[in-house]
Amino acid sequence: MNQCIRKIKQHYCYPLLLFCILCNPVNTLAANPSHLSDTVVTPVNTFQTLLQIPSGHAFVNIPLPYQMVSFYSEYSEKQSKELLLMKFWAKPYFDLYDHILSANGVPVALKYLSVIESHLQPNLVSWAGAVGPWQLMPYEAQRFGLKNNKYVDERTDFIKSTEVAAKLLKELYAEFGDWLLVVAAYNAGVGRVKQAIEKAKSKSFWDIQYFLPEETRNHVKKYIATHYIFENNGGVTTLTAQEVQQYFNVPAEQRTVITSADSTLCSVEVSGRYNAALICKQLQILSAYFNQLNPGFAAQLASGKKYTMYLPKEKKNLFDATKQQILEQSIQQLLLGSPVAH
Repeated sequence: MNQCIRKIKQHYCYPLLLFCILCNPVNTLAANPSHLSDTVVTPVNTFQTLLQIPSGHAFVNIPLPYQMVSFYSEYSEKQSKELLLMKFWAKPYFDLYDHILSANGVPVALKYLSVIESHLQPNLVSWAGAVGPWQLMPYEAQRFGLKNNKYVDERTDFIKSTEVAAKLLKELYAEFGDWLLVVAAYNAGVGRVKQAIEKAKSKSFWDIQYFLPEETRNHVKKYIATHYIFENNGGVTTLTAQEVQQYFNVPAEQRTVITSADSTLCSVEVSGRYNAALICKQLQILSAYFNQLNPGFAAQLASGKKYTMYLPKEKKNLFDATKQQILEQSIQQLLLGSPVAH
């Protein structure tokens, strides 16, 4: 604990946060790893989330979305060293975030939004006037009762600003029911996200992204990439709402690590730029299930290597009959950048 305190003093000299870290609730949380899982916790005030994660269910082996492969590679090369160092020096801050976010019914993985907003710099001021570790705008501070005048700006307070961010994230989730859209709206505003949904005729971030400002598209992708760098995996906040529902429709026994010894599966060696979404659409396979069967599918094919793909046995004949058609459509989608219809 003394070592953690010295590190905080070295970074920000933030006495109020030190006081909170020394309090029992945060210490108790840090000692309980179960609170660090990417789940939605219903707090005492009975916040009714639109997405109730069943008790005992966890996401395992969620591969990076195929739309993120090139972005993640570049982002990781530039940022991973700094972020992995942050994993250690920022642990007291993350423990604080875990405590406040979970108490407000927000997935603790949303703490990574603060990472891309400010890199946990409490005095950071954006060109638009957003301030603090959660980059709150003045009107948001006023709406949620934070002091913001020439004498004091409570947006720089880790505890108070996180409480406000949690309330704001809850509001956004109540509006969209999709954590990726929440991250987009946190950056661009509710109005712009609604306009993008209307133009794309879809509520999937991957469909509406090109109707959003480039800054917002990259903001969401930075959030996903940061989540993967910190967790080595995805979670409920890195999936679209539809993918989450698909995941929970997969039988529990199929959510475990799947191997070639599974008698219900067969393997097919493929090469070329196959699009996983098109395979799922053609074979009528849940995308979340396909991704779990085939982690690293898009990345390995994009590197020019062959991939041993696993499919349910009853789908093999259909794949063999349509694989050339799927490959041609995949290449066309890659060249034109047109979204795959759901």
